[in-house]
Amino acid sequence: MYFSQSEHGIPHFHAIYGDYNAVFDIQTLEMIEGDLPVRAQRMVKEWGAQYQQELLQMWYTNEFKQLPGLE
Repeated sequence: MYFSQSEHGIPHFHAIYGDYNAVFDIQTLEMIEGDLPVRAQRMVKEWGAQYQQELLQMWYTNEFKQLPGLE
């Protein structure tokens, strides 16, 4: 997660799936950039929904904490 909001726009996180990568809006969980397959997008959105509050808190406080990955 990048913390410089002035340089990086809306609250978002990056997701990597094999050779694919994407950027997701934290608030809407929509993919705003990238090329993830549909199945991977669903998995990331499910993960994002589970940790949405933590992601927003990290974005606004600049305090990173490790979150569990997808299983």
